Amino acid sequence: MRVLPGKPHPLGATWDGKGVNFSLFSENAEGVELCLFPGREATTESVRLPLTERTNHIWHISLPEARPGWLYGYRVHGPYDPARGLRFNPAKVLLDPYAKEVARRVRWDETLFAYPLGNPDGDLVPDSRDNAPGAPLGVVVDPAYIWGTDRPPRTPWSETVIYETHVKGFTARHPDLPPELRGTYAGLASEPVIDYLRSLGVTAVELLPVHHHASEHTLVTRGLTNYWGYNTLSYFAPDNRYGSGTMTPSNEFKMMVRSLHDAGIEVILDVVYNHTCEGNHLGPTLSLRGIDNSTYYRLMEKEPRFYMDYTGCGNTLNMRHPQVLQLIMDSLRYWVLEMHVDGFRFDLASALARELHEVDKLSAFFDVIQQDPVVSQVKLIAEPWDIGEGGYQVGNFPSLWTEWNGLYRDSIRRFWKGDGRQVADLATRLSGSSDLYEQEGRRPHASINFITAHDGFPLNDLVSYNEKHNEANLEDNRDGNSDNISWNCGEEGPTDKPEIRQLRLRQMRNFLATLMLSQGVPMICGGDEIARTQRGNNNAYCQDNETTWYDWALSSDQKNLLGFTRFLIALRRSQPTLRRRKFFHGRKIRGTEIKDISWFSPTGHEMTDEEWNADFVRTLGVRLSGELIDERDSLGRAVTGETLLILFNAHYESVPFVLPAHRKGAHWSLLFDTTHPSAGLRPPRKAFFRGGRTYNVQGRSLALFVLQETQTRSDEGKTPLRPAPEGTSPAGSPP
Repeated sequence: MRVLPGKPHPLGATWDGKGVNFSLFSENAEGVELCLFPGREATTESVRLPLTERTNHIWHISLPEARPGWLYGYRVHGPYDPARGLRFNPAKVLLDPYAKEVARRVRWDETLFAYPLGNPDGDLVPDSRDNAPGAPLGVVVDPAYIWGTDRPPRTPWSETVIYETHVKGFTARHPDLPPELRGTYAGLASEPVIDYLRSLGVTAVELLPVHHHASEHTLVTRGLTNYWGYNTLSYFAPDNRYGSGTMTPSNEFKMMVRSLHDAGIEVILDVVYNHTCEGNHLGPTLSLRGIDNSTYYRLMEKEPRFYMDYTGCGNTLNMRHPQVLQLIMDSLRYWVLEMHVDGFRFDLASALARELHEVDKLSAFFDVIQQDPVVSQVKLIAEPWDIGEGGYQVGNFPSLWTEWNGLYRDSIRRFWKGDGRQVADLATRLSGSSDLYEQEGRRPHASINFITAHDGFPLNDLVSYNEKHNEANLEDNRDGNSDNISWNCGEEGPTDKPEIRQLRLRQMRNFLATLMLSQGVPMICGGDEIARTQRGNNNAYCQDNETTWYDWALSSDQKNLLGFTRFLIALRRSQPTLRRRKFFHGRKIRGTEIKDISWFSPTGHEMTDEEWNADFVRTLGVRLSGELIDERDSLGRAVTGETLLILFNAHYESVPFVLPAHRKGAHWSLLFDTTHPSAGLRPPRKAFFRGGRTYNVQGRSLALFVLQETQTRSDEGKTPLRPAPEGTSPAGSPP
C-alpha cells in the first residue's frame, strides 16, 4: 500500500476521488497509528500504519489506494498518567472525532475501559488488553449526493411552529409504514408521516439527538438503552440505529431532510456539545479521552485526574481550547452545508459559555458563532441552563439566540393547576416575556414557549399524575424531577371516571390553546396532540419501547384533541395578531382610545394593581388589538390583523365575565370554548356577543373571541361569520 505524507486539513478521513487523507489532532500524543479493519465483524485490524507527519499538533497521512467504505480507527501513544490528566493507552482503538459514519455500535466489555475494572487502584493503572473487537470504527464516506433543487424553507421566526419529536419513537408503531421503515430516517421521510405533519400545520421538526451515541455501560448491564441519545460519541455521524439499511445512514438522513424541505418543513437538530459519552474518570475510553484527554475535557485544576462536571453526565468539554471550539464549529458547519439542516437546539447551552467558571456572554463560543457566516444564519436555540452554579441563564443569551423559556413553562403550569397569585406572571408570559428579552433589543420570538418537552411528563401525564412513576428505569424512582407542577385532576393515573377524564381533556385543551395564543414561538412536544402517555414516567430517557413510542390507535377523544390542535395551529398561522414581531407596550393606538393590549377583570374593567396581586384572582381577560400592529411585510405594506379577546379561568367554578366594549357597530364572535369536547371542530351554538354583555366562563376553561362588525340585531346567537374547520380527519390523519 502506498503511503504519502498527506495534509493536516481537513481533519478526519477525506475522500477526494484519488485517495483518502487521514488527519487527527493530538497536542500531547507521542505517536499515532492508523488502524484499517477488513470488515465490521473484524476483531483486529489488518493493517497498522504509523503517522510520521505532524503539523501544528495534527498527525496526517494519505493513502491513494483507500476508498469510501473503508473502516478505520486510531491507536494513540503517550503516557498513561491520570494524576496529570494524561490517559493515553495504545491498547485501545479509538474513534476519529471527525468520522462521518460509525460502522458499528459500542460492544460493551471490560476492554473498552483504559484501566482494569475492579482494580483496587481504580483508574490509576492502565489496562493492556486490546479493545479492537468491541471498539466503534469510523467509515470513510463519499460526500457526493444529488440534492437536486433542495432549498431551505427559511421560515421566519414569527411564523415558526416547532414539533419536538424522536426519529424512532414517532414512527416505530406507525401502521401505514412497512416494518423495515419504522423507526428510521426513511420512515420520517415517508408520505404518511409528512402528510401528518403538514396537516398538523407545524413548520419545523426538532429532532432529539441524531448524532451517533453510545448507551451507558450501566444501562446496558440493566437491560436498558439510552433512547433519547444525549450521550454523544460522534459529532459528525448520523446515528446508524435509525438507518433502514437501504442506503448509507448519511444518505438516508439527507433524503429525509430533502423530503421534509419539499413539504416546507425545516429540520432542527438537538445537539449535545457540552459533554460526551465517555463520562467521568471511571468511564470508558472510546475517542477523545484516549486521543488527548487534557485538551478536550475540563479537568479539575488542582486534581486533573478528575473532571469538571457542569452537565451531570461526568464530564464537560473544554470550551477554552481552540481545538474544541474548532471541533464544534466544524461539526455545525458540516450539518448545515453537507446535511442541509436548518438549525440547532443546544443542550445545556450554559455549559458551552463557561470560560473560567461563570457563564460569560462574551465567551469565545458566542464570539465564534456570531461571526461565522454559515452557522449565524440558521436557527439557534439554547437550553439556557446547566447544573453548575449560576447555570440558570434564561433571558441572558446574546441577541442572535432564541431560548427555551423555562419560566413560561412553569408559569402556565402553575396557573392552570390553580395556584394563586399567578395572573401577573401569566400576563407577562402570554405577551412574549418582554421582561427577559426586550432590554437587549430582542424580539418576542426569542422566547421558545413550551408546556412540555421530552424531559418530563408529556401533556397527558401532566394532567394525570401528581407524582413521578419511574420504577421502570430501575433506579428506585430516584431519577427525574420531583417538582413537576402537575395536577392529576383528582385521581392518580388511569381512571374510568368520566368526569375526571373529561376534566383532563379540558385541561389539555387549555394548555394547548394557551401555547398557541401566546406571543413567541410555540413548541409542541410530539404526541401531546394525541394525548400520548408515558404512564407517569417523567424521565423516559432509557425506555426504548412502547412507553415512549407513539400509539397511533386513537380513541374518539384523542382524535378530537388532534383536530383541536390542528385548528389552533391554523388559527395562529392565519392571525398576525398572534405572531407579532414586536412587543406590546400597552399604549393607545394612534387616533383611538384602544390600547394595543389591555387586561380585564370579570367586571369588564381593566385590571387594578390590587387585582393583579390578589391571591384569589384566577380569572383574566386580554384584548389583543389587530387594527394596527405597527409592522410591515416584505413589500412594505402595513400589517393588520383581527382584534382578539381571550378569557382565562383557572378557578374550579364558573365566573360571569362582562365582555369589554370596543367600538360602536362591532360585536364579539366566539371562536371556541375549551369547555366543549368539540372545541375547534364545529361552530359554537351561540356565536355573537355585544360588548357589555356577560359571558359565563366555565370552571377551568378558556374562551377565544374575535371582533367583527355587527350586521343586524337578529344575527345575535347565530353561527359565526367564519366558522371553525369541520371534521377531524384531514389528509394525513392516523387511522
